[in-house]
Amino acid sequence: MTTILNKDFAWVVDRFEVMIKKESEVSVAIPAIKILTEVIRTSHATTIMGLQKDLEDATKQLKNCPFNQSISLSSVCDLFIRFVTRTSLDFPNFDQCKVNLIERGEQLSTKSSMSRTKISQLADKFIRDGVTILVHGYSRVVLALLLNAAFQGKRFSVIVTESRPDSSGYKTAIKLQAAKIPVKLIMDGGVSRIIDKVDYVLCGAEAIVENGGIVNKIGTYQISIVAKAFKKPFYVAAESFKFTRSYPLNQSDIESLKKESPNDFKVCQSCSNCEKLDLLTIDSPTLDYTPPSYITLLFTELGVLTPSAVSDELIKLYY
Repeated sequence: MTTILNKDFAWVVDRFEVMIKKESEVSVAIPAIKILTEVIRTSHATTIMGLQKDLEDATKQLKNCPFNQSISLSSVCDLFIRFVTRTSLDFPNFDQCKVNLIERGEQLSTKSSMSRTKISQLADKFIRDGVTILVHGYSRVVLALLLNAAFQGKRFSVIVTESRPDSSGYKTAIKLQAAKIPVKLIMDGGVSRIIDKVDYVLCGAEAIVENGGIVNKIGTYQISIVAKAFKKPFYVAAESFKFTRSYPLNQSDIESLKKESPNDFKVCQSCSNCEKLDLLTIDSPTLDYTPPSYITLLFTELGVLTPSAVSDELIKLYY
């Protein structure tokens, strides 16, 4: 079904694009919250229902950004709408309510910007001298956590997967190396070969779903299986705005969470001269779903959580 967009709020997409390009390392939640707060500030609505309608139209624009199909963007928009609905009932006077919502939006933006720092502090005790950590893909939260530990003088080493198809592991490895953290880059297929040399796995998440499982970069699920087979802890670091009210039962269910965008999957060079290469059927999804049974703990700014505790936190966030 085609989503009908209100052209009056087309500006939010342009503003969002400028903000994320200007600060590429900033979480999508921060510009999204700032823009939705600006929608409240500039809205001509005279009732709370009218204001909610403006916010819903603005979030539709953000969710349909052609350049950003992040699940977390959709989640933070839903949380912000719920946040407005919940607090609006406390102020019968509309003008007073609007002022309060703007203040709360600014507070939420500040809180979100501090999430990585809080997560780094909570997860600090899990990074001890001498540990070897396996990291998959590129996660700003995971990187912040590791850099924070190195800044404190802790001595540890990191093994990073190449993370095909976008090879985002190279970006992680380069940043760790620049911080003088001992790092080794391996092929995705080499995880089972080196898993006995690591103390635990640490990864980020595109989304944390209701049952405590995660949706993350393709390959995360198979790494979690290997980790469990070798009795290695599997930790996840992610902000609470990535909590989403979804309950996937299998890999196919995550297709409804995010529209898969084209990636840079390439056929290996040795096959480039093969005949009828264009007739091959290639399936290269960018995400997979890791069930909660493979996850040991989740590091969030709300606390260090077990997967079973996620549903309780979702209730607090939405209700």
